[in-house]
Amino acid sequence: MEANGLGPQGFPELKNDTFLRAAWGEETDYTPVWCMRQAGRYLPEFRETRAAQDFFSTCRSPEACCELTLQALGMEVTMVPGKGPSFPEPLREEQDLERLRDPEVVASELGYVFQAITLTRQRLAGRVPLIGFAGAPWTLMTYMVEGGGSSTMAQAKRWLYQRPQASHQLLRILTDALVPYLVGQVVAGAQALQLFESHAGHLGPQLFNKFALPYIRDVAKQVKARLREAGLAPVPMIIFAKDGHFALEELAQAGYEVVGLDWTVAPKKARECVGKTVTLQGNLDPCALYASEEEIGQLVKQMLDDFGPHRYIANLGHGLYPDMDPEHVGAFVDAVHKHSRLLRQN
Repeated sequence: MEANGLGPQGFPELKNDTFLRAAWGEETDYTPVWCMRQAGRYLPEFRETRAAQDFFSTCRSPEACCELTLQALGMEVTMVPGKGPSFPEPLREEQDLERLRDPEVVASELGYVFQAITLTRQRLAGRVPLIGFAGAPWTLMTYMVEGGGSSTMAQAKRWLYQRPQASHQLLRILTDALVPYLVGQVVAGAQALQLFESHAGHLGPQLFNKFALPYIRDVAKQVKARLREAGLAPVPMIIFAKDGHFALEELAQAGYEVVGLDWTVAPKKARECVGKTVTLQGNLDPCALYASEEEIGQLVKQMLDDFGPHRYIANLGHGLYPDMDPEHVGAFVDAVHKHSRLLRQN
């Protein structure tokens, strides 16, 4: 540590690197744990004071990350209360791709995001690492074509079947926008990156391997290459493909240090599938937090026993819901720390 307590980039020295060490596959004294979902959607004190344009209350969920990226590409986005991002003019025809801006300008449009990351890193004062996020190309494409959320993604999938070339063109534009955006987050202070493929489950193995996986791979490859070129230290990368259980083996070989799991995947089967070369993250059913604190403890113990102590980061299998009791979230975190320490003593 330097005399002033600052690290090499002028950030406070990290006091707790357990999460990062687990992500890199190193031994840890206990299992690190974090929960997906931004404060603005979940913590009551943030919900009560939420200002529509305030970064800290709107920009930490997968949906909001998608919204930011697509806004920078020139898509008009509105936030519909209770529904999420909505695009009044979705992509309908191939020529609509001409409306999109040069993907390389995206990072320059998102300077305020980078400023917020730097500010957050400073304010964390080294207590825990800061994780950066972005939506993966296929998930971004679904928002652009569907005009928002959808239960079937039928319009976006129609593109894949009827306009495969245009689909690849769009996915390439999105990949080219994501790479500098993610690198920019690291430059700004992010110490790990998670890519969300929130809509993986709408694709079967064939479509996923053709239209999602190549771009997921490319994002990791290019981000790592650009960090090297910039002389920056590598950061662990996490891929979370919700309902993508059919592609676990492929995702484990896609260039990410960590593979996130949703709650529908059995931990032991996932480990058999991915081998021992990646860290697994997950995967308690978020709704388990509606259970009593005692039952949460029992469920956590079972989960930790199933995953084992090594190459593992505890998390929920998806995000926290807005009505969840913060005390129960605390019980989840405490149970992970307690049981994971006991597990290492056996």
